Amino acid sequence: MSSRQHLANAIRALSMDGVQQANSGHPGAPMGMADIAEVLWRSHLNHNPANPEWADRDRFVLSNGHGSMLIYSLLHLAGYELSID
Repeated sequence: MSSRQHLANAIRALSMDGVQQANSGHPGAPMGMADIAEVLWRSHLNHNPANPEWADRDRFVLSNGHGSMLIYSLLHLAGYELSID
């Protein structure tokens, strides 16, 4: 299994756990979008967890709020200081 697959699976696992723990949300969106989100965040978006206020960073907007665990999982795995407890 490639590192990309491992990261996508980690996104899925974190998203499922977060939705279950919150007893709210929808795990289908983050699970279905994990592969494309991983590629987008690792290979295309310009961001820096050490400088989250960087003015020239790219922005990622996810319009379906019920899939917000995707963003929380991505931020957590990318190294942003974010608790997903």
